Amino acid sequence: MKSAKSFAEASAEAAAAPGAAPRVVRPPWQKFAVAVRRSRIDGHGVFAADPVPPRLKIGEIRGEAISVAEARIRATRTDRVMIVELSSRRAIDFSKSTDPMRFTNHSCKPNARLVIRNGRVEFYARQAIVPGQEITVDYGETHHDGKLACRCGSPQCRGAL
Repeated sequence: MKSAKSFAEASAEAAAAPGAAPRVVRPPWQKFAVAVRRSRIDGHGVFAADPVPPRLKIGEIRGEAISVAEARIRATRTDRVMIVELSSRRAIDFSKSTDPMRFTNHSCKPNARLVIRNGRVEFYARQAIVPGQEITVDYGETHHDGKLACRCGSPQCRGAL
C-alpha cells in the first residue's frame, strides 16, 4: 500500500516540472480552491474554483525570508518579480513557492486585497468572487516606479505600475 505524500513532497514534485504550466498543490493555509491558468492580464493568474464570499480569507503565500536590500537586488535580475516587502528591513521572495496565490495578478479595480499580518502575506476577498473569476489585488507601490504598463483592462486603470 502506497503512503500519502506529504505537502512538502507534493510541492517539490509540482515545482520540478520546468517549462510546463505551473502545477500547484493546495496547501493547508489555502482556504478556498483556486486554479492557476493563463491570464488575459499577464502570464498565469489565479482563478477561483469555489465561490468566495466577501471579506473572507482566500489564502496566503509563503516563501524565502530575505532582507529588503537583497530583495531589491533580486528584483533587478528577473523579469518576473515575486517579492513583497514586509517592512523596511524584511521581504519575502515567492519565486520558488508552490503556493497558488503567488500567481495573483494586479488590477486597478481588484476583487481581493493583500494583507501583511504577522509576517504573512494573506489574501482576502473584497467582494463575492465566483468560480472562474480571476482573483486580483492592487499591488500598490512597486519597484517599477510607474514605468511598467498596466494590463488589467479595468475602466479605472491607472495605466502603469
